[in-house]
Formats: sequence, structure tokens, C-alpha cells
Amino acid sequence: MTAYAGKVLWVDLSLGTWREEVLPDSFYRKYLSGLGLASALLYREIPRGADALGPENVLGFVSGLLTGTGSFFTGRWMAVAKSPLTGTWGDANCGGTLAPAIKQCGYDGIFFKGQSASPVYLYIGPHGPELRDAAALWGKDAIETEDELQRLHAGKKKPAVACIGPAGENLSLISGIVNDRGRLAARSGLGAVMGSKKLKAVVLAGSRRISAARPLQMHRLSWSCRRKAILPIQFPNSKAFVLIGKLVSKLPFGFTFDGLLLEGILAKWGTPGLTPYGVETGDTPFRNWAGSWKEYPTINQVTNGERLLSHEQHKYHCYSCPLGCGGIVSLGVQLPESHKPEYETIAAFTALIMSRNMEAVYQANEYLNRAGMDTISAGNTVAFAMECYEKGWITPADTGGMELTWGNDAILLPLLEQMVKREGIGALLADGTRAAACKLNAQSMTAAVQAGGQEIGFHDPRLDPGMGLHASVEPTPGRHTTGSQQYYEMYHLWKRVTAAPQPAFFYSKASKKDTRGERITAAVANSEFQQVYNGAGGCMFGMLIGVDRVPIFEWLNAATGWDYSPDDYMRIGRRIQTLRQAFNVREGISPMDLKVNKRLYDFPLPEGPNKGVTFDLEAMMHAYWQEIGWDRDGGAPTPQSLAELDLTDWVEA
Repeated sequence: MTAYAGKVLWVDLSLGTWREEVLPDSFYRKYLSGLGLASALLYREIPRGADALGPENVLGFVSGLLTGTGSFFTGRWMAVAKSPLTGTWGDANCGGTLAPAIKQCGYDGIFFKGQSASPVYLYIGPHGPELRDAAALWGKDAIETEDELQRLHAGKKKPAVACIGPAGENLSLISGIVNDRGRLAARSGLGAVMGSKKLKAVVLAGSRRISAARPLQMHRLSWSCRRKAILPIQFPNSKAFVLIGKLVSKLPFGFTFDGLLLEGILAKWGTPGLTPYGVETGDTPFRNWAGSWKEYPTINQVTNGERLLSHEQHKYHCYSCPLGCGGIVSLGVQLPESHKPEYETIAAFTALIMSRNMEAVYQANEYLNRAGMDTISAGNTVAFAMECYEKGWITPADTGGMELTWGNDAILLPLLEQMVKREGIGALLADGTRAAACKLNAQSMTAAVQAGGQEIGFHDPRLDPGMGLHASVEPTPGRHTTGSQQYYEMYHLWKRVTAAPQPAFFYSKASKKDTRGERITAAVANSEFQQVYNGAGGCMFGMLIGVDRVPIFEWLNAATGWDYSPDDYMRIGRRIQTLRQAFNVREGISPMDLKVNKRLYDFPLPEGPNKGVTFDLEAMMHAYWQEIGWDRDGGAPTPQSLAELDLTDWVEA
């Protein structure tokens, strides 16, 4: 028995039929599972030039190779499709409990083709797959839908549900897919793909056993990981990170950050614990990426971590996670129960729009979770609208009298509701900043902070140029989770991987802008590793503890029975990354067109920690393409690279 099921399910929504496809062991050895499996199958099945919201697009739900095998931090699932937001390869990563449910149904992935004529949902129970009528669910929000489907299919096992809310039904290009009552696979606009197919939900209630090829070895590795990775680090309060951030921002040098410190923050506060440090170091953006914390000096009082914890009812753990960085919060009668807002959501609806109302953040978070809209894209879009209003590109006549002024939190929920429903000014904003700017004027594109059409996560590349590089060179652009210089430092890849360079503990801050050498080699290693753990179902937060403490390469061997080296797995990671890039090139995407908005690398801020910082992003991109084996000038995978990675027969010439 090995970790993978060895087959996937194909559902044709146009015909109302389904079939299984058995995949050979050699396929998993070449692509792993998860994102790797999806990259190969979608490249094969989606025809060149397919309309992302048409019947030819394929929407997939995939689980990772390590999910359910006894390893930790490996409960992530991914939604995959051609993105309607960017036109590129699209994927969205999420935690919760759906990942093992996919494999417990006997599949490594579930893929949908075609379009249903009326709303349906897929149910997989003891008797196999069934497509059922979802007309009564259409129009309900995501949490109402999940509750109703779990009530309808109650049994010995509580089913896992992934569904869309009104944003996906209305084909918002910034909508996502929801599970676990408010967890979102939010990015790439894949909720709109699901909505275009009239697929309201996927309900999974299988009971297949998942196991590892070498269970005793898996147990030993996981026990050792728990001892090394979960340390009783105690932090007094969030104010300490204000002081640490102030100190770090003033140091004349940078230093390598250890991921164990991050885990201590996440275990106590979750990602909101990163806010005070991010504000002081220049990581957190203000006023649509054009301001600094000096314009909003009380930000750390508004986003105080202890105040956030006072609303927390209990911790939330994703499947197989010992960390538990999530939380369930309550604000009493006005908000009885909700997922704790993440750092990204807090930054979006405080600093980015200059709001001082944390209660509005909680309300916006709950509303968008129920509607199934990405808070990162929604926050960037609200900030874009406010800047356009300030500059006269959007007027009171356009907004129906709504004043889109900086810090006006009273308009936040009404504006988000209009975006979800495509009403009023929301009709302009429902598809994100690039689509809105294209409808306004050329000048407004300067305020659309996105890459290839996808809005940027709230980590300023002027602090970490690697964040801008990865958001620009990844086949699914605009993502803050794909890589950065600091992520690489925390992964500790040089302790397991032959070619991964070891960074100096102390280094010049100017070296972060290097356009050649070890910074670029490290960036490629970062990308390769990310594809490995996305193929395994790994959580980035777990991987940031370091591969010397979290034995993902050893877990993969124990789960599958293979004997691959870390270098072998990194080569698989490069293969997955290259195949996703080949998908974009086949779709006519110019890789240089995916770079982040110029504001993030060629717009020196007049004050704050990033004062005067610019860097040569395009030179970095060219160097990255050359290092990974793609054409240095154009970014397309070279014939030599395709041959070396055994992709020649798969990728179209």
C-alpha cells in the first residue's frame, strides 16, 4: 500500500457522466501528486486558447502525496484551472479538512469538464459519485450551503464540503472556493470557474484508508519532527514585535531569520501576530502601496494582538497540523462566530485603505468568507477605488454618492456588497483592479497594484525584492506565498540540497537587490521546493520551520516506498514549475507581462523604512529565467530544458 490512490475522477458536467482514470506509478514518480499531477493533466486536457469561463476549461480539486500518511503539516488541497483573472495557469491553495476527504473517496484528484445547464453538486459517498440537483442551494452563501449539505448527508462520517457563494455564482474574477465554514481557496478567480460550470458544491464522504508504504519509518520521522519543530517558545505580548521591528528597520545590515521564531508567533497569535513587525520593518503597505506607517502612527494600537486574542474562542487546526495558527472568534451578538481574520485581511482593510476600525475588518472578513470573495484582491480593489476617487477618475456620480475617501470604513461593507452582487460601482470593481482600470482610463492602471491581473499579497517587495521577483516569474502571478528571500532563508534547503546556496547570517541590505549570483540561484531553489511541497500537500508555514526539522523529503520516501534523494525531488519540482510555465507560453502569455506593478519596484517612497528604495526587477527576472533553464530574454522553457526534464513528449512544440 502506498500513499496515492493511483486514479483520478473525471466528471463531464455537460453530459452528466463520470469516469475514472488509472495512472501508472511512473506518473507519480515523475509529477508527484497535488499540483504536479494537476499540471500534467490540465496541460493535456485543456485545449490551447480555451475560454477560462467556457466548457473547455477544466476545474480540479487535488490532494497531496503525503496527505493522510501520518506526516505533519501536509493537509493542504488545491483547486486548479486556467485562471479567468490572469489567463494563465491558475491554482489556489487551502487548508481545512477537504484534502484527506479527496483521498478517502479513492482519488488523488477530482476534475470537472463541461458546463451544467442548471445548478448541480457532486456527492461521493458509499455508492460512488452522483451528480445531484442544487437549484435550492443556488443563491445561498457558502456557510449556509455547507451547513445544509452536511445536514442532508449526515451519517457515520461528517462529509467535507467545498462550495461557492454568491461571488462565484456571479462570476466575479476575484472569487474563490470555500470549505470548513469560511476557509477559502481564494486566488486565481477559480470560484468563477466553478460558477460558470453551475457547480455549486463538492460533497465528499468516502472512507478509504490512507496509509504509508513504510509506516514505522513514517511514525519515527513524525515523532522526531514534533520534538524539533514545536518548541515552547513564549512571547510576552505583541508590543515586543513593535520594538523588534523598529530595531531591525534601523540596522545597517540584514540577517537570516529562523523559522522557529515565526512558528512561535503563529502558535500564539496566528498570522495577525506578524502585523506589528511588518508595520515597523516596511513589510505592510499603506494607502494603496504609496504611503507609510508615518501617515498612520496608531496602526499598531488598532491591530493590537492581545485585543484580537480577547475575541478568540478557540484555536483552529487544519488537518494534520500540530501548530493551529487559525482561530474562531466572536464579537458577541453582532458576530457570534467567525474565522479569525488573517494578516492579509487585516492589512487590506486597515493600513491599505487607512481605516482605523477593526470591527469593520471582522465584519468584512465574515461577509467575504460567506460570499466567497478573495480578501486580498477585494482589499486591493477597494484601495484602488479610493485612489481613483481621490484623483477624480471615479466620481460621486459613479458611486451613487458613496464617498470613497481614505479611512472611510462606513462605506466598506456597502461597497463589498455591491462588488459581490455586481451592482452600482461594484459592477466596475467585481473583477479586480486590472479589469476596472481597463474600463476607466490608462492613468488608472498606475493605481492597479497587480501582476498579470492578480492583486498582490500585502508584503512589500521594496523590503524583500524576492517577493516581487516570485510574484512576477511564477506561472500563477501575483502570489505572496510562492517565494521570497526570507522564505528561502527559513527553508534551510542548503542543509539537504546539494546546489542550494547557504546565505551568510549577516549580509548587506543592498545585496537583496542583486541581479545575479546566489540570490538568483536561491530563488530558483525556492521555486523548485515550493512545487515539491505543493505536490505533497504541504503547508508553507510548516515548511518554513526548515527541512532539517520538517523531514519532507524523508516523509515522501516513507510514504511511497521510493528512495529518492532531496536533489531528485528538487528536479521534480523544476519539472512541475517548467510545465506550468509551458502552459502559459502555449496560451500566448508573454512572461514579462506578468511582472508586478511598477509602483512596487520603481516607486521610491518618500518616508518610512523603505524610503528611497528601488530595484531592477526586470534584470532579476531575466536572470531567474536563465538559471531555471528558460529563455533568458523571453521566459519560455528552452528545448534543452524540456529534454532534460523529460517533457519533450508532453509539451507542444
